[in-house]
Amino acid sequence: VTGSSGTIGSRLCEHLEQQSIDYMGIDVKENSWNKKVNLNTIKLDLRKSINSDQLPGNIDIIVHLAANARVFKLVQDPDLARDNFLTAYNVFEFARKQKIPKVIFSSSREAYGNSGEMTYSENEAYIRNCESNYTASKIGGEALLHAYNQCYDMDMIILRFSNVYGRYDFSDRVIPLFISKAFINEDIIIYGKDKVIDFTYIDDTVAGIMGAIQYFDKAKNNTYNIATGKGFPLEKVAQIITKHIGAKSKLIIKDNRRGEITHFIADISKAHSTLSYVPKFDLVTGLAETIKWYSSRLNAYSKQLLDY
Repeated sequence: VTGSSGTIGSRLCEHLEQQSIDYMGIDVKENSWNKKVNLNTIKLDLRKSINSDQLPGNIDIIVHLAANARVFKLVQDPDLARDNFLTAYNVFEFARKQKIPKVIFSSSREAYGNSGEMTYSENEAYIRNCESNYTASKIGGEALLHAYNQCYDMDMIILRFSNVYGRYDFSDRVIPLFISKAFINEDIIIYGKDKVIDFTYIDDTVAGIMGAIQYFDKAKNNTYNIATGKGFPLEKVAQIITKHIGAKSKLIIKDNRRGEITHFIADISKAHSTLSYVPKFDLVTGLAETIKWYSSRLNAYSKQLLDY
């Protein structure tokens, strides 16, 4: 599992641990959330080529999650997008050289761009709709993986995630930021009054990955949306959070920021039929679980609070 110290990687490794599945994490930093996961994590900078002696040789499958995932930060610093593509290349090349038969690649709903669809099925991603450097890094990763499948018979699955939220996210992503602002009654800035997004709770995202692992042979060499199939305006998300916390935060609406998608609701029927994927957390339930987790760690998170 690359990116095993990140939000999704940490939770995925916990699930693998709970199911007694042998795994190894790879990350540039230690895992601060789970001691067992950290013991199974090898520190590697995946921007550099991976030598065969750095990892064990009996790997059945790679789940490649490692990436710089903040869209606007990659607009500000394109080098981060380059790092995403380079990391993907190094992982795929390691898999090719070591004859690792299966690769799962974490992509993003950003691949669809702003094309005006009400809901997005997997065949509606086009280069012409590329909105940001982050999008380009994910589309590029997908294209490279397709090439490795065609040229080297490397079986693969692409999972397009959508605004994953929940525990283990000490970042300035929209939901943890809204929650942290609400806890201290600060104004919440919303970029895009009409922005509608399909938010996915972390455990549902992990369930999608586990489905891809379990049903790999049936699902291989294809792309799947892992989301909820329901969209919510950012303003509504902020209202749910402030109501749950009892915050007095003022909601301030500003224009959309460059490079960000303004409307996305996923069609998840393909993941449902092939991966047996059924999301269990609606937004209200997922936010309640998330707020509960943050509330017990508020002091630690407040020190890392960033401007959105």
